[in-house]
Amino acid sequence: MSSPSKRREMDLMKLMMSDYKVEIINDGMQEFYVHFHGPSESPYHGGVWKIRVELPDAYPYKSPSIGFVNKIYHPNVDEMSGSVCLDVINQTWSPMFDLVNVFEVFLPQLLLYPNPSDPLNGEAAAMMMRDRAAYEQRVKDYCEKYAKMEDIAAEGEEKSSDEEVSEDEYDSCEEEEVAGKADP
Repeated sequence: MSSPSKRREMDLMKLMMSDYKVEIINDGMQEFYVHFHGPSESPYHGGVWKIRVELPDAYPYKSPSIGFVNKIYHPNVDEMSGSVCLDVINQTWSPMFDLVNVFEVFLPQLLLYPNPSDPLNGEAAAMMMRDRAAYEQRVKDYCEKYAKMEDIAAEGEEKSSDEEVSEDEYDSCEEEEVAGKADP
């Protein structure tokens, strides 16, 4: 079995060789941004998000932390911090998964099939259950306003001082849901 650092390198290289744009933070392999496009069969189609990924020292035995940098309207994503509440990342993560799974399977599934019964954004969850057409229009409005490729390029220049604030809230869902579990 390879060491966690070798696996981290391998998974990151595999992600970089796929169709995703990856920006490394601080010349390390533990923090980086990935440009993620909304799935075509969803109201998120046409949107591009900058996803911040942090790999813990114990990766792949411990799940990565995932957060949206630019705003997204979704029941399972905190609108202010961008933190994601997704079972497969927060509770049922396995070393069998890799970073490509996160961006090709888990995040598209999150956007295609939101879970309004376990919300981080209560307003989005309520709107989705009450008026699906209005919810989808709000999603499209957010895509138009916050999720354009040119917005992502500008985001990196403006965001530096705000990142410290959002990092504290970043893992909130993960910590709440995993509390009490023993480390493998």
